[in-house]
Amino acid sequence: MKTYMAKAETVDKKWYIADASGKVLGRFASEIARRLRGKHKAIYTPHVDTGDFIIVVNAEKIVLTGKKLTDKIYYSYSGYPGGLRETAAGKMLAEKPEKLIKMAVQGMLPKNNLGRRMLKKLKVYSGNAHIHEAQCPETLSI
Repeated sequence: MKTYMAKAETVDKKWYIADASGKVLGRFASEIARRLRGKHKAIYTPHVDTGDFIIVVNAEKIVLTGKKLTDKIYYSYSGYPGGLRETAAGKMLAEKPEKLIKMAVQGMLPKNNLGRRMLKKLKVYSGNAHIHEAQCPETLSI
């Protein structure tokens, strides 16, 4: 019996909406990354994007455990001398909660062209409103 290999043009991609209210960041992001990769499907193929589209709402209500709000630091380096910027997780959660979730999921995806394509299927919003009503997303319970 031959091993089944999915083809990109035959994969059926659905839209799901996930509510981040009260969820722990790491556990939530790992499930989102799993869904973006398509590992929850029987047709999962490592070199093909078999995942679904994910819409995350209420990003500002995500929870970080322990002292991560003050102790966890995100670094950004421009490449120039003195170009290292530090941002605490608490500050990022207050200013850009969408970026906090996107960075957590990005770290759990492959670091190549396929991973970048998968990340484009993630849509993160602060608040309850989003612009993807036409896609009729199903509710995803995490």
